[in-house]
Amino acid sequence: MTTPALPPSPDDRHFEDYVPGATYEYGSISVSEPEIIEFAKQFDPQAMHIDPRAAARGMFGGIIASGWHSVGLMMRLLVDHFLPTKATVVSPGVDELRWIVPVRPGDTLRIRVNVVDATRSRSKPDRGTIRSFTEMFNQKDELVMTLKGLHIFRLRQPS
Repeated sequence: MTTPALPPSPDDRHFEDYVPGATYEYGSISVSEPEIIEFAKQFDPQAMHIDPRAAARGMFGGIIASGWHSVGLMMRLLVDHFLPTKATVVSPGVDELRWIVPVRPGDTLRIRVNVVDATRSRSKPDRGTIRSFTEMFNQKDELVMTLKGLHIFRLRQPS
């Protein structure tokens, strides 16, 4: 199956553009040790994220990004490349968030997004729900994180 192209501008994207079975790849975003430590000091101050010496003695052999920082990096890529700018209504949540391989200083990340399902709302004819499966990879093509997302987008042509 050939993946249909999304309109090039996120401003022009609507519910109808997200076809089940379509897969899109986007990237990249890099992360540095100072960024990892800064995020973790504020939001997840565990030694594996903020203390290089303690992290070197730990099970990961060095500083790793907080999983929540990794989610933020994925979200940045989704906002910059996949989500519609004007047609996004809200996200009711995510399912099955998995951290598989730690994100490390110097990693460059990319995402692959699969549109799993697209369902028009029966009660609100101006919108629909998209279910997606997003994978994030590092520069070694290691799968570092996955999540199943829910997105509510406006229709271009409400019924």
